Amino acid sequence: MRPKDDSEASGEQIPAGSAIVRTMDILEAIVSSDVPLQLAEICRKVDLPKPTVYRILATLEHSGLVGREPGSKRYGCAERMHQLAGNTLLRSTNRAARRAVLEELVEQIGETCNLTIPNNNSVLYLDRVETAWPLRVALAAGSKVPLYASASGKLFLSAMPKRSRDRFLRVTPLIRHTPTTLVDPSVLGRELESIRSQGYSLDDAEYLAGICCVAVPVRDSDGRLVAALAVQAPSARMPLPELTKFLPELRQAADAIAQTVEW
Repeated sequence: MRPKDDSEASGEQIPAGSAIVRTMDILEAIVSSDVPLQLAEICRKVDLPKPTVYRILATLEHSGLVGREPGSKRYGCAERMHQLAGNTLLRSTNRAARRAVLEELVEQIGETCNLTIPNNNSVLYLDRVETAWPLRVALAAGSKVPLYASASGKLFLSAMPKRSRDRFLRVTPLIRHTPTTLVDPSVLGRELESIRSQGYSLDDAEYLAGICCVAVPVRDSDGRLVAALAVQAPSARMPLPELTKFLPELRQAADAIAQTVEW
């Protein structure tokens, strides 16, 4: 049985209009939006006056939980919020369930599989099950790789609203990690459009030389992309065309994770 806190023991309840409830309402409005929100939009969503919302946003911005887009007055999640979300999922009590799905998938494919979420301009590894092959890449849970140079990351980018996607391509330095890294914004943009239409993403040794990857979306009950499930292999052992043959297994595993994990 969950122990009662002081307010429960005394019969008190947190009032609906308390500062902490208003703050959580504002955070929820920002987190649940596909695009950064203007002050007026947040006010409408939480039904609070502008001075109140502005004051709370200033505190959240100072604490590193929310931030404004450069050159605009739109608010979105900041690095600290991404870290909190990632740490929450990394230490989730549901980790055993998703781990079991990953382990079964590795048994089916014979290559390393991982589960990731977007984390600012990077991909955060929530979990990863390594293959037994001696030739493999060590990327533990909590590791990060660039969005634009990974199969999972490109999947997340492709799901962004066009406005956010275009801004990413315009302002993000695209660093060449390997000879096949997509560093031309127009080429990467076309790749993202293709991924959006086909429903899966490929990484042809774009971050690590000789390592290819296929990623599929994990969606919540509302159809929103919340994570990516990917398989990774040395191209010398499993060329990309061979790896894509496991798309049915990947999609089945992604559905299983979506059904067993609460996001």
